[in-house]
Amino acid sequence: MDQAGNTLWNPDLAPTTAAQRTWRWWHFAALWLGMVIAVPAYMLAAGLIEQGMSATQAVWAVLLGNLIVLVPMLLIGHAGAKWGVPYAVLARASFGWRGARAPALARAIVACGWYGIQTWIGGGALLTLLGVMVGKSLVGPMVPVLGIGLGQLLSFAAFWLIQLLFVTKGLETVRKLETWTAPVKVIVCGLLVWWALSRAGGIGPILHAPSAYDPGGAKAGRFWRDFGPAVTAMTGYWATLALNIPDFTRFARTQRDQIVGQAVGLPGPMALLAAMSVIVTSATVLIYGKPVWDPVALSGNIGGVAVLVGLLVISLDTVSCNIAANLVGPAYDFSALWPRRISYRTGGWITAAIGVLIMPWKLLESTQGYIFVWLTGYGALLGPVAGVLIADYWLLRRARLDVEALYDRAGRYTYSKGWNPAAVAAFAIGVAPNLPGFLKAAGLPAAAGIGAPWTGLYDYAWFFGAGIAAAVYLAAMRAGGEART
Repeated sequence: MDQAGNTLWNPDLAPTTAAQRTWRWWHFAALWLGMVIAVPAYMLAAGLIEQGMSATQAVWAVLLGNLIVLVPMLLIGHAGAKWGVPYAVLARASFGWRGARAPALARAIVACGWYGIQTWIGGGALLTLLGVMVGKSLVGPMVPVLGIGLGQLLSFAAFWLIQLLFVTKGLETVRKLETWTAPVKVIVCGLLVWWALSRAGGIGPILHAPSAYDPGGAKAGRFWRDFGPAVTAMTGYWATLALNIPDFTRFARTQRDQIVGQAVGLPGPMALLAAMSVIVTSATVLIYGKPVWDPVALSGNIGGVAVLVGLLVISLDTVSCNIAANLVGPAYDFSALWPRRISYRTGGWITAAIGVLIMPWKLLESTQGYIFVWLTGYGALLGPVAGVLIADYWLLRRARLDVEALYDRAGRYTYSKGWNPAAVAAFAIGVAPNLPGFLKAAGLPAAAGIGAPWTGLYDYAWFFGAGIAAAVYLAAMRAGGEART
């Protein structure tokens, strides 16, 4: 169709051409390896150690969560590789061309939070690096209202500006950056494990360190009650990418490339990083008498030339991972809100701005807040979107789409004035049961009286949300006689 004057289309949202489909399976594997080996991912298993799990228990929780999330990753990624459309456009098939803005915005806001978190971590690495070089702490006096030091604020701002340089370079630059930096980050992780084992006296003391769930431990008898919520949080970690993975797979040369690349690049490296992080974090208990779950803080304790190299790699890693995982998706999502006015580049600038306003340092104040409030909380929001997308694309339409209609205000995906009531209702019903549990987990005073069964539902928020939304959506669409594409 003629796209002149089409307000649902711009060059960034258009289906990819054959010439743009250059990504092979090793590009996807390298992309995932680059995104996996990152400080927030390291903190997952390390945070579980801080919460009382043993090294083995923490690794199994991370591995299981990532094997589970790989399934929606491949199912939703299939649409990008087959039809060449980004997530924000794919969502129009189920939510309607106007309704798709809601899940796109929900995913974008979560990604902005992650962008801010990664920027805060990168700024912290820069500040620690400078502090080691001059031989003193550069945190500085506390800034009123913000609750952080002046040095922390300035390093955060500096790292924020560094990343903006990459916003103008496009997705191809991200692919090249991830491909070249991934091997370096693996080597650095290996050196960190070597340091931990040498200081802790080998792997034996680490593996035999007691768990809080052992008989006589502080959490004895509660392992299975806590293991499920931990797996849910690990699944929720990649809940954002599980939605917007078409933003990457649309550049795949073949369907096989995206499937093999993701299967190789996600669960295995996540398990390996989890093993590395639990070894190092468990070693810090033996070395320092308490778990140090933040690798930036740990680098500051190690000292020597190694810390300089480590912090430089953390900074480089954070730039590449943050842009790939947390800027590409929301940049497309914001562009889809107003295609004629917001380009991919402008969407990236919006993402960077919201990442500051969200005050990410508040989200990393504790492992409890990071894992069970932040990760599980946004999993409760995004799980229903995944359920609707999978149900629509695979069960209702059998992987067939009318691509032209995705860009047509009067096409088959118009539904009711651009909104699909079935998708909106399914999303709302999928989120609602988890809302009380989230309020309780966040510790809000108004939620003091909330208990079972709401907290029990929230422990498995992503799964319940996705399942309920998928069932409601299919029932509503079939009741309305919706024909398959």
